[in-house]
Amino acid sequence: MNIEVCHTPQAYSLFHKEEAIVVVIDIFRATSAIVTAFYNGVSKMIPVATVNEAKEYQNNGYLAAAERDGEVIEGFELGNSPFGYMNNKVKGKIIAISTTNGTQAIEASRKASKIVIGSFLNLDVLCEYLMVQKKDVILLCAGWKNKFNLEDTVFAGAVVEKLTSQGIYQIDCDSAIAAKHLYNLAKNNLFNFLADSSHRQRLAKLDLERDIKYCLTPNQCPVIPVMEGKYLVKL
Repeated sequence: MNIEVCHTPQAYSLFHKEEAIVVVIDIFRATSAIVTAFYNGVSKMIPVATVNEAKEYQNNGYLAAAERDGEVIEGFELGNSPFGYMNNKVKGKIIAISTTNGTQAIEASRKASKIVIGSFLNLDVLCEYLMVQKKDVILLCAGWKNKFNLEDTVFAGAVVEKLTSQGIYQIDCDSAIAAKHLYNLAKNNLFNFLADSSHRQRLAKLDLERDIKYCLTPNQCPVIPVMEGKYLVKL
């Protein structure tokens, strides 16, 4: 099987394969928040591309989360900070969520046969799951507003490293090779390696260093969110 890395949602159409599994990645912070939410008992999540869609769900009685440019949008209880989902108010709930980048990546890959959510928080269980599936994998980085970002690519490289080291997957795309090299440069100190990355700088200006450290700590939430229809559910 092959594993490929797509650096932005806008480029996904160039990578789409009918039977491939797509792993959506938005390390800072949407996919990290989604994994955390399911680990803390959320029943389902509804990823939507626009704030207006999230507002519509909110008006219909759903708990709703909306974030743009790193900040919670006024009128919503939640954004994409993982710490917002570490409480009993989310347990058993269905939450609609719209974020700057992560939910856009989900929207871009809707035609995939299967979409799962990846983060450092669920790295090992995600890789174990992918190895059992024995299907091609497309690692879709949310990036930043359809531009390359570093942290999503480093995580994609971690997945590439784990899957290829078992001899089950091969890579023949330069983006996957590059991601693997970046991860091997970063793996001994992810926090320092990403110190100058653009989105980390944005979040630091919003006093969100705690979120950054949490999102870079592997295997804290061993769950795999997967798309079923319009819902994300826990595998």
